[in-house]
Formats: sequence, structure tokens, C-alpha cells
Amino acid sequence: MEKHAVQVSGQGVRPMLFSHGFGCDQNMWRLVAPAFEADFKTVVFDHVGAGRSDLSAYDRDRYASLNGYADDVVALCDALDLKDVVFVGHSVSAMIGVLAAARRPGLFSQMIMICPSPRYVDDADYVGGFARADIDELLEFLDANHLGWSSTMAPVIMGNPDRPELAEELTNSFCTTDPDIARQFARVTFLSDSRRDLAAVATPTMIIDCLEDSIAPPVVGRYVQAAIAGSVLTTLDATGHCPHLSAPEATIAAMRAYLDDHGPRAG
Repeated sequence: MEKHAVQVSGQGVRPMLFSHGFGCDQNMWRLVAPAFEADFKTVVFDHVGAGRSDLSAYDRDRYASLNGYADDVVALCDALDLKDVVFVGHSVSAMIGVLAAARRPGLFSQMIMICPSPRYVDDADYVGGFARADIDELLEFLDANHLGWSSTMAPVIMGNPDRPELAEELTNSFCTTDPDIARQFARVTFLSDSRRDLAAVATPTMIIDCLEDSIAPPVVGRYVQAAIAGSVLTTLDATGHCPHLSAPEATIAAMRAYLDDHGPRAG
């Protein structure tokens, strides 16, 4: 509980676990998670290195790939005795959820992926949204100037230039992350390749993406949907990579519609 600053709320029995993306923390779910508290046990947490997590638990070897984060998700569920879990993962955490589901089949009853990307780098016929040179430049910029990178990239990631307060919040979240941890997690995130893992997903899955997203463009959402058998794709009339902040009502509505149509909403 302390390692991940876990917070549990809600009146339901069936758990809904929210997993944040790179540079974020559990606070990013504050506009979405409460909407499900009447029907679910909602669980929010910080990945090690983020938010109010125990920074002393960060191990460069353990978190040199997404596997360490996936192991943490499974361990967290075990510690809280969570079963029949609805896993909600944003961005890179969607792939962390894929890996966690492979480690513990049956742990998740459903997965909801918000703006997922199995690979950010373009590769042959695959479009991830970035050339490798772009990613290398992005990481070099982060190495050289953490604060400058944060203030430059946050508006790009968030989109919605008419709502600068959203980019400011993301900038502040980036800036409060330990620079060394941010550099490693950025490499793990932007250089990962989880495409082969998607075909093994047996958990009923929903993908939510946005009409405009500079980090995970719609073509990526369509790729994920095609790769996961039986998955459902909902594209929001929204912009940016964080619709749970920029379009929380639409995000909640999409999640509820999926849960209503694909099994019980509560337990």
C-alpha cells in the first residue's frame, strides 16, 4: 500500500484498477474514477517513481523494461486480494496491463485501454507515429533539460491548446518526477515493442482513442483493435493523449457503455 500510495474507494465489490501513464500519477484519474464508485471498488495507485510512491523502492534493473511494472500490478492485486478486476490503463500502462494479464491469466475480467500504443516507433508497414530519429531526439532533449522537455512536450501530449491549464497540469506532473527515473521510464516507454504480446490477450478488451492524438494517432488504435481478438474500439470526438483529463465525461460514457454491453457493471 505504501510502496504505491494505494487509495481504495467505492461501495462496490468488483474492483476497478486504474493505472496511469508515463510522467503522470494517480491524480490524473480524479475526474473519471469517482464516477464508478457507486458500482465498483475503485483502486488508484502510483507506479514506483511516480507521485507519492516509495522512491526508495525504485530499482533500475527491475524497471529496465515494462515487465517490472507488470510484476508490480500483479503483486498489488495479490496484496489487496483483487479478483475479477476491470483494469483501466492509460498509454504505456495499457501494455503493462497486457503483460500483467499474461502473467496471471484470469486476473482481469476486462481491460479498458485509453490511448494505448504497443510501439511508438514506425517500423516497416507499422505506423507508430514517430521515426526512430524523432524518438532519439526526444530522449536526448530529456537527458539535457528535464524541465525544458517537460514544458515543451506537455502541450504536445495534452493537445487542446485552447485550454492551457491542462498542459500546465501535465507539465507540473512531469517536473515533479525524479529526473533520473523519468529518463529511464521514458526510454522504456518510447522504445518498447509489445506488438507480439497483443495476439495473446484473451481478456475482453475495449480500446478508447481520440480523433487527434500526436502520441498515439488513430491508426494505432485500429492496429491494437485488429490485433486483439474480439476487442472493441471507441474513438472519442476529442483531441490529445489524455481524454480522461480533457474529455472525462466522454471517457466515462464510453467506459459505461462498454461495461453495460459486455457483462455486469458491478459485483
